[in-house]
Amino acid sequence: QVQLVESEGGLVQAGGSLRLSCAASGRTFSSYAMDWFRQAPGKEREFVASISWSGGRTYYADSVKGRFTISRDNAKNTVYLQMNSLKPEDTAVYYCAVDRMRLASATPQPGSWGQGTQVTVSS
Repeated sequence: QVQLVESEGGLVQAGGSLRLSCAASGRTFSSYAMDWFRQAPGKEREFVASISWSGGRTYYADSVKGRFTISRDNAKNTVYLQMNSLKPEDTAVYYCAVDRMRLASATPQPGSWGQGTQVTVSS
């Protein structure tokens, strides 16, 4: 069973940047794609980004494309989400997840989830 621990989120002004990290343990991290999702108050959890096991393929939601970058360091069992040009509508709890597949996809299949971390963007 994999355990995922996300870094602390935070409060940032619109236009600012924030980097989230998610450290994994317990399973072969490097064998699976990793995903980021988010859930805003009163809304369903939505896909943000996905990265293949090797880091060679990534997918992004249209709402974050060009602003967010997902990356991974398999030597550190860690996946990152660099968020730039943040908007108030990016305010949400962000979750990382281990995917059930090796390759990134626009329709990911998340398995294990992290505990979530709050990101708040003020206008």
